Amino acid sequence: MKTTLDELQTFITIVDTGSISAAAEELNQTPSGISRTLARLEKKLRVTLLRRTTRKLDLTSEGERFLQSSRDVIQALENAEEAVGSKNAPSGLLRIDSASPFIIHSVAPYLSDFHKLYPDVQVELFSSERNIDLIENRIDVAIRIGELADSSLHAVSLGQSRRRVLASPEYLKSYGTPKNVDDLQNHVLIGFTDPRHLNYWPLKYNGTSRYPIKPKFSASSGETILQLVRNGVGIACLGDFMTIPDRESGDLVQILPGAAVDQKEQIHAIYYKNAQLSQRADVFIKFLKSKLKNAL
Repeated sequence: MKTTLDELQTFITIVDTGSISAAAEELNQTPSGISRTLARLEKKLRVTLLRRTTRKLDLTSEGERFLQSSRDVIQALENAEEAVGSKNAPSGLLRIDSASPFIIHSVAPYLSDFHKLYPDVQVELFSSERNIDLIENRIDVAIRIGELADSSLHAVSLGQSRRRVLASPEYLKSYGTPKNVDDLQNHVLIGFTDPRHLNYWPLKYNGTSRYPIKPKFSASSGETILQLVRNGVGIACLGDFMTIPDRESGDLVQILPGAAVDQKEQIHAIYYKNAQLSQRADVFIKFLKSKLKNAL
């Protein structure tokens, strides 16, 4: 075997971080040391893996093929280590990605309990409002709400969350309560900049079950929209997973319940099919599913 595992890991880290200096910081080495490792690897393989420019590094076609093979080798080694140590308690780093509202309302509240059960697992949380490449960003488990389009992903159902049209009592006191769906045209509506389908609210309208809104205010994050609704800015449509406490306390009120359609969004934990689920990821998914069973 020409290459070493350290060389493979260095190459993968350069690609994932986007630069030699970032890879050096990630691996706690010097940039010159990282450059020497890359040059040694390319010399062994007799190919150029990365094109170097003043602004960025680009994979060559040989580099793209070697990158996937390198990931497979590292993953196979991790799987072997997991299999040998499967009788031991889960340990190591677990990287989790989801939209910020789900992290805030449905993951963070339970991490203390998770730590008590699995104290040797380190957790890193990432908040992405859009879908990201799990491998490129080295994410072990991502949590997605809504339809899944990528067939290369394994998915484990965590439950489902209903969407409701809500406002604060302060807003309703100032602007009045809509009597029917058409009344919404005279109110301040808050929507999403992306994805656009969330600006079709689950309300019976003109023989359909979707009401297209024209938002006065828009935001990319559901958490931002939640704060706007709490502050009496306007009316919005949000998932139960992030609004149950506000509705139970009366801080938010459901609007037009008689016209509401029981639309529920699926919630999944996802990971790539070509990667065996690690022990720590497996216990986290099972743990979170048990917690959300009574919280959604």
